[in-house]
Amino acid sequence: MAAPDAPLLASVFGILGNIVSFMVLLAPLPTFYRIFKKKSTEGFQSIPYAVALFSAMLMLYYAFLKGHAFMLITINSIACVIETSYLVIYMIYAPAKIRIYTAKLLILFNVGAYGVILFATSLIPDPYLRIKIVGWTNVVFSVCVFAAPLSIMRLVIKTRSVEYMSFPLSFCLTLCAVMWFFYGLLLRDLFIAAPNVLGFGFGIAQMIMYLVFKNSKKAVLPQYILKEIPNGNGVAENDDQLKEEDTNDSQVEDVWSESMTSKVENAWSESMTSEVEDARSESMTSKVEDARLESMTSKVEDATTETNESVV
Repeated sequence: MAAPDAPLLASVFGILGNIVSFMVLLAPLPTFYRIFKKKSTEGFQSIPYAVALFSAMLMLYYAFLKGHAFMLITINSIACVIETSYLVIYMIYAPAKIRIYTAKLLILFNVGAYGVILFATSLIPDPYLRIKIVGWTNVVFSVCVFAAPLSIMRLVIKTRSVEYMSFPLSFCLTLCAVMWFFYGLLLRDLFIAAPNVLGFGFGIAQMIMYLVFKNSKKAVLPQYILKEIPNGNGVAENDDQLKEEDTNDSQVEDVWSESMTSKVENAWSESMTSEVEDARSESMTSKVEDARLESMTSKVEDATTETNESVV
């Protein structure tokens, strides 16, 4: 029985690569369902989807230049549609500033930079040289895409927790890199095989890291009360706890307010009573002195009158 030839095996790996890549493209669906449900992009960023769209557009251009690359054309066309849909949903629910930033990013990166590449390479008369330049450009951006998990790996090492790492996604990315590596290898296409070597290495590293830290205790991160974080990035553990804390705070404030009000009223009452008593005391003293003075004056006048009469 004759061994299968390289083009047939390449087609098999290409089909498997399309299937696995499609599954990877659907991985952000829960994220965008959450955005759609909450009508907010929360803390998610648009840069990964813009970079993924640019990479798919560049690979699509390379496939058209190379020719006879049906497997590359199909999956990258689907990727362009899916990533564009993600970005449209993101911009619908993003705040105004982030929406403007994303629009600028797409215009400068996915339109401007991509247009420059198309225009510059179209001026190259040699088609083989054009394919090489586009291929190496594609390798550079593919490496950037595969290097994206480095931030997640750093977070896992820092927190000693795999909470932010998805093992199924890491496995699918590794499997995807294997499929496209063998597809490029069988077709002797360095520009497809080379970046997937790095993707395979990062995928294996992520899965090993997941197995190492999956049973580790999660790092205890400082927790903050929602009121202490004015920018709204704090997250309460649950709504009941937040309501209970608000109720307790309200009760404490009410008791404190009543206590202070009572003290102020008592102080004011004592002050007013003291002032009234002082005024009353002063008034009585003044009246007594006036009466005494009038009495003494009257006696003196009477005595004077009697003395004058006696003299007369």
